[in-house]
Amino acid sequence: MEQQQPVAAVVLAAGESRRFGSPKQLARLGDKTLLEHVLATARAAGLSPVVAVVPVWLTRPAAMDDPTLLWVRNPHPERGMSSSLGVGFGALPADVTAAVILLADQPTLSVERVHAVLRARGDRPIVASRTGGRLMPPVLLERSRFEIVASVRGDIGLREALAAHPEAVRAVDVEGDLPDVDSPIDLTRLDNRDG
Repeated sequence: MEQQQPVAAVVLAAGESRRFGSPKQLARLGDKTLLEHVLATARAAGLSPVVAVVPVWLTRPAAMDDPTLLWVRNPHPERGMSSSLGVGFGALPADVTAAVILLADQPTLSVERVHAVLRARGDRPIVASRTGGRLMPPVLLERSRFEIVASVRGDIGLREALAAHPEAVRAVDVEGDLPDVDSPIDLTRLDNRDG
């Protein structure tokens, strides 16, 4: 796939997992943790570097000894997703031309969905996947729009910022759902679906 390089991934994985009841980054779906699923998808999609924004207590597993994986700790996850976005984008190298935002609690994210967003680069500085009329991750920001990350607050991510700037957003319709794992019941449903 031809595209400008490099395109990074910012994987948001520093959430406090309040509804889940335990660290969902470490919850297992099959043979991998939720975080490992999303990191593997980012790598398989050709995104590099991959910035994993994690809580301060989460140790990088030895199996993730990859120089293109930047393990960045968010000291204030209680400030919500906006805090993790700021930490993640702040860690991106200067030569990154764009970054794709991925969520660690979406382990069924497909490489095809990421590639659909990458293919749509060009006429607008923000590309978001859309399912059922709703914009959702993955969301790609060109470097010219990285400043939008500083404008968000709380735990809603870029939702309001994208709604406020529709002229800057290209929506890519993608089939299929991309469920979040917010509770153990959500994880059980995915396990049963895949099993």
